[in-house]
Amino acid sequence: MENNVIVRFAPSPTGPLHIGGVRTALFNYLFAKKHGGTMLLRIEDTDQNRFVPGAEEYIKEALEWCGIELDESPWNPGDRGPYRQSERKEMYAEYAEKLVKEGKAYYAFDTSEELSALRDKFEKEKGESFFYNAVMRNRLKNSLTMSAAEVQEKIESGEPYVIRLKVPIKKEIRLKDMIRGWVVVHSHSIDDKILLKADGMPTYHLANIVDDHLMGVTHVIRGEEWLPSAPLHVLLYESLGWANEMPEFAHLPLLLKPSGKGKLSKRDGDKLGFSVFPLQWNDPENGQISSGYREDGFLADAFTNFLALLGWSSGTDQEIYTKEELIEVFSIERISKSGAKFDFEKAKWFNQQYLKTYPVEKLTEKYLETLKAEGIECDFEKAKKITSLMQERVVFPAEIYTNAKFFFEVPEEYDQKVAKKKWNAEVVDVFTYYAAGVKNADNFDETAAKEILVKILEEKGIGMGKVMQSLRLAITGVGGGPDLMPVLEVLGKDEVASRINIAIEKLSSFV
Repeated sequence: MENNVIVRFAPSPTGPLHIGGVRTALFNYLFAKKHGGTMLLRIEDTDQNRFVPGAEEYIKEALEWCGIELDESPWNPGDRGPYRQSERKEMYAEYAEKLVKEGKAYYAFDTSEELSALRDKFEKEKGESFFYNAVMRNRLKNSLTMSAAEVQEKIESGEPYVIRLKVPIKKEIRLKDMIRGWVVVHSHSIDDKILLKADGMPTYHLANIVDDHLMGVTHVIRGEEWLPSAPLHVLLYESLGWANEMPEFAHLPLLLKPSGKGKLSKRDGDKLGFSVFPLQWNDPENGQISSGYREDGFLADAFTNFLALLGWSSGTDQEIYTKEELIEVFSIERISKSGAKFDFEKAKWFNQQYLKTYPVEKLTEKYLETLKAEGIECDFEKAKKITSLMQERVVFPAEIYTNAKFFFEVPEEYDQKVAKKKWNAEVVDVFTYYAAGVKNADNFDETAAKEILVKILEEKGIGMGKVMQSLRLAITGVGGGPDLMPVLEVLGKDEVASRINIAIEKLSSFV
């Protein structure tokens, strides 16, 4: 298998890329890299009615953000192009016509109105669904029920037609899926699918098989929703004479709602307060804005690490992986058959773990951008100190600002529960001396801040534990937060002394 693996990710530009699609791309990428292979991206835009402007650019940007590197794509072409199906239109018609000539497909002239009427009739009179299959095709308007002259006349007159696959009668179709094992389907359950539409564009089924074959794809790794179509694709490979070159298939388990009941959808995300898209999407049709993981503050490596473990495991307890480690340990064999429940809280946990080891300089830059947007001026060194204090206490970079506004704002309110429990005359006495000592300090840093307080407490015979939460309350307004002495250093002696005196005045009712 080594060095001969070629995989493809083939999204449609019909809107933003769902995270389920991102996971499919990620698994393709990991598999290709594991085996020293090649990853292609093909845009499947045969359905022009569903094309959405900006969707292709979104796909490109989303994969780049996730670190999924493409060896060949519309933006980085190689020898297997074109990479958009709309640019390969002529070759599909060629293969469809070839199948007709060989008696493996046929022209069908039934109009959509006629077929719709037949469906209604079957449902009303027989209580069953209508199938354009081996039984029904001999009663309908197609090249199997007409003379060659009649067919030619209709084509030359410009009458619309489609080309349908002639599905064999009483054939057992076998497919060995890399995840699910053998899949066996009988041909009587497959209808004569349209291969070429009346507008000359191929359906997904024909284009998919022709493209995979011509591009040399060796492994098709795609979502479980395509499993019902797999037997049809096997038939197409056989009909086109490519059975011996058919790729191996692996159908990935679905991403499920957090409840585990049903496929994860945008509606679930909206209802439960999380995104199902990697990047923010601005819908060009209705102007609606959908949130994305990047804009919500997720780090790309944390996001992809989280996705990799949805439906796959290494068989160990390890959860944090670099991309290189994922490539090394990834295997199709360890992908689950059952669906993977989406857990947003787990996604946040991954982000927190990655944020703890994120380069402080880069995180400081993100923090400075937030401060600038809030109209707050701050030099890099001060911002870096604040970032260092908050880094292990936040899930998202933006929380450094929201959880540490006290660095730039004097508390207007104080936690009443803490004040009631901890604020008293003894504390006020200590803080009165402490504010003066801090104000008069020559060199004020976290060491000096602690030494001044320790000296006062020793003189008065009071333990540190009796005043620390009250001191934090006076400085920040709340009873918890990062290490306090470094906070005092960042604020500076004048600000610390001022805040203590303000708190003594505002909390006088608790003495």
